[in-house]
Parts: sequence; structure tokens; C-alpha cells
Amino acid sequence: MAEPIWAGSSSFASGQTPFGFYDTDSEFVSSIDNFSNWAAKRLGFPIVSVELASGSFYACFEEAVTEYSAQVNQFNITDNLLHLQGQSTGSSLTHQNITPSMGRSIRLAEEYGTAADVGGTVPFYTGSIDITSGSQIYDIDELFTNVSASGADGIEIRRVYHGQTPAIRRFFDPYATTGYGTQNLVEGFGFGSYSPAVTFTLMPIFEDLLRVQAIELNDEIRKSAYSFQVMGSKLRIFPNPTEDFNLWFDYVKKSDVNSSTRTQYSGSLNTISDFSNVPYDNMKYSQINDVGKQWIRKFGLALARESLGSVRGKYGNIPIPNGETTLDGDALRNEAVAEKEALKAELREMLEKTSQRNLLEADRDGAQMLQEKLGKVPLPIYVG
Repeated sequence: MAEPIWAGSSSFASGQTPFGFYDTDSEFVSSIDNFSNWAAKRLGFPIVSVELASGSFYACFEEAVTEYSAQVNQFNITDNLLHLQGQSTGSSLTHQNITPSMGRSIRLAEEYGTAADVGGTVPFYTGSIDITSGSQIYDIDELFTNVSASGADGIEIRRVYHGQTPAIRRFFDPYATTGYGTQNLVEGFGFGSYSPAVTFTLMPIFEDLLRVQAIELNDEIRKSAYSFQVMGSKLRIFPNPTEDFNLWFDYVKKSDVNSSTRTQYSGSLNTISDFSNVPYDNMKYSQINDVGKQWIRKFGLALARESLGSVRGKYGNIPIPNGETTLDGDALRNEAVAEKEALKAELREMLEKTSQRNLLEADRDGAQMLQEKLGKVPLPIYVG
């Protein structure tokens, strides 16, 4: 009878795993030989030969830890990516609690603020053109000569400072007593014969507001409205100007508006952009709880079973005295593949139950059930 290749326990030393991810973790070092012995016995040793060396078990254990780390990290990235985009990639997030923030929502709101001219991240610039008496239509691209500021894609006008002279500028002095109505008011209070003469009368604020409204209503009804119309690069002003003046306006560069990498959260290799550069690293084995370590052991056993199946599958039949024996390589591989998929599905399902969405829904349902329970508590009756 052939001697089994697995000769029992061995002594792990740093550098014996393929990648050495966890060789400096003392708990990993103390666990790897125990796993090797346990996995070999689960595969039938010493009743049957286990055609695997200690290095094969070490590789399976390292891969199992790495697979667990990858599965958990993938879930964490998916669950937290909305809150992590734009953050620095400089420090690892492994084993760290991520606090949800409004950063992403605020950045989206800033884009709406840019479109509505109430904030945002796009810088505004100021320009002006010379208005000529009798000319209403002007081509901004031709007249606006600040090429370095306009950019290759041109500019987009956001605000034009063109309007009627403010009513308050045409408001006569509210403290003067020369107006007919105000003079009568002075006489009505008996101040007309005072010496020295009364030079002003303090009026209530609504008096001033009513006069301002009267001036604006007069302009709106009896005069041409001051307005403008922007069509592409063409600017048309109303009414037809009767004098030359300088028209000022605010604008943005189209290259700024259309750029997706203009903010502090974009265009940098040192910020989190997508799934590929979120800084989650391999977990420390010593910081994984017993639930995770049990999953790792089971997955490592499935990997060992798969490796053993590959070894035995190389020789389907082995001659023996008076006949031959068939090895179970294919069966071992099929069992291992099914077991690995089942373990991954179990882990994903468990992780999904702890997602932010599901936890919030569970908290909501718990609060509703508690409220229903408390609602059935009899209310005390007080007799005065």
C-alpha cells in the first residue's frame, strides 16, 4: 500500500504561502497548521491517502482568507461607494466604519445651483459690450474680445444688467416740504407758521413704498419695458437704445459647464472614482471574528478537495494486482465546485442582510411593531 503524501502535522514558517499576505500575522501562523491537520482528516487521512503536501494546504488556507476578505470588501465597496466617491485614496478603509454623508447629494445639488445661477462650482465672469444708439441686436462672439477668458467653446450669458433706472433714484426727497401733498400735511399738523420754518416731515414707511410702486407701475404701463433676449450668440435688447452706453453681463465658459472633472472631487488620481480604486485591502486574519474564520475553514477545505481532485484526476485508473482501481478525481472536483458556490452564496446573502438599506428597513419595521405593541397597553383612568 502506498504511503500517504500528507505525513501529518508540520511546522509553518514565513514564506511558505504563495503570496505571504498574512505570514506576519501571529494568529494566522498559529492557525494554518491546525487547518492543515483538520482538512487532511476531513479528506480521509490517515484511513486513505491524501496526495497533497503541506504547501498545498497552506496555499488553500491563504486563498480562503483572501476570498473571504474579497467578498466582504466587495460588499462594503458597493454599499458605501456613494459616500466614498471623491475621498482620498491615501489610507486603507479595511475594518473601518464608514459614516454616511450628504457629500454626494450636495455635489449633485451644486450642479443644479449652477444651472439656476444660485451657486454651484462653475466660476462666473463679467464682460461688457458697447451699445450704440439705434441698434438692438449684437453678436456676443464677435464683440466680446476677451479670448483667453472665453475659452475655445465660447461663453454662455447668464445675466444681463439692463433695466429701467431704479424707482428709488427718481424718488423725490421724502424729507422735503416743497411737494404739494407734503406741504398740506405740514399745514394740517399746524406746523406751517412755525419759526424757524419746518424743513422736513417724517413719513411712515408705507408712504415711501406706495410712491415707489406708483413710479414702477407708471413705467410698466406708459413706457417701453427694459428687457433682453438671448438667442445663441445673439443678444437683443429692448427698448431700442436712444443713446450710447456700456452694457455689462455675467457669463460662464462653456468649457467649464461641460467639464466633468472641474471640481476638487474630480480629475485627480488620488481620489476615489469608482469600484476599482476604493482602498480596501486584505483583512488582517486576527481581526476576523469566529464566524468569518469558520467560513474560511470550510472554504479552505473545499479548495483542498478541489486540489486533491485535480491530482487524482490526472490518473483516472491505476493498475493493481489482478485488476485496476478508479480514482474519484472528477467527483471530488464537482463536490468542491458546488461547495464553494454554496459558501459564496451563503456569505453574500448574509452580507446583503446587513446592507444599509436592509438595516434601515428592519429598524423601521421594528419601530412600527413596537408602536403597535405599546398601543395595546391599557391607558390608566384618572378619577378626579
